[in-house]
This record gives sequence, C-alpha cells and structure tokens, in this order.
Amino acid sequence: QLQLVESGGGLVQPGGSLRLSCAASGFTLDYYAISWFRQAPGKEREGVSCISSSGGTTNYADSVKGRFTISRDNAKNTVYLQMNSLKPEDTAVYYCNAGVWTTMGAYRDYWGQGTQVTVSA
Repeated sequence: QLQLVESGGGLVQPGGSLRLSCAASGFTLDYYAISWFRQAPGKEREGVSCISSSGGTTNYADSVKGRFTISRDNAKNTVYLQMNSLKPEDTAVYYCNAGVWTTMGAYRDYWGQGTQVTVSA
C-alpha cells in the first residue's frame, strides 16, 4: 500500500534534459524529507540531491550542482528532479527515497524501484 514510483527516465543525448518524478501512493509526503540516489553498473550508490519536507532546504552532490534542481509539490504528493546539461556520466538508475523521524524516535524511509537514465550520443 505504501509505494514510491519513479518515472521520467529515458535515453537522451549529452546536453539534453529530463525531469524525473517521484510519486507517493498510500501515504502523504508532507512530512518527509526526499532524497534522490543513483547507481551506475559497478559503482556505489550515490546521493544526488535531497529536499526538506517544507522545501526550504536543498542539497546537491558536487557532481550535479548547477545542473540538477530538486523540487516538490505536496499538493500532488510528488517530488521532481530536473536534470539539465546531462552528461554520459549521469547514466544510472535513479532512486527516490522518502524519510521521516517518527514520534517514537525511529527513522522510517521508503524506496522506489528506480528509473533508468541513459545519456548517450
């Protein structure tokens, strides 16, 4: 019942753009911080970006600063990752994570299944 579904991936040429979406089902994202991760074959999973529950605080990996923008629309229960000036090294499966600290003091998070982004000429 609790699901995160990523979409928007695909094949693009270097310099192109994509907008990834992370939509929640079965729960509201209002209280969750959201992170995007990516993993390329043979490489460690890498944190890409994160955004606070209010949207007031964002962070980016150095490799994507100035090119990627994370945002959220709580009314649509969806988080976005706008990816511009894409490079071949951005090729990876991109995952969405929603996390929250509960009133019992435990951290609870949810993962999507990922969406493939391929940047190639």
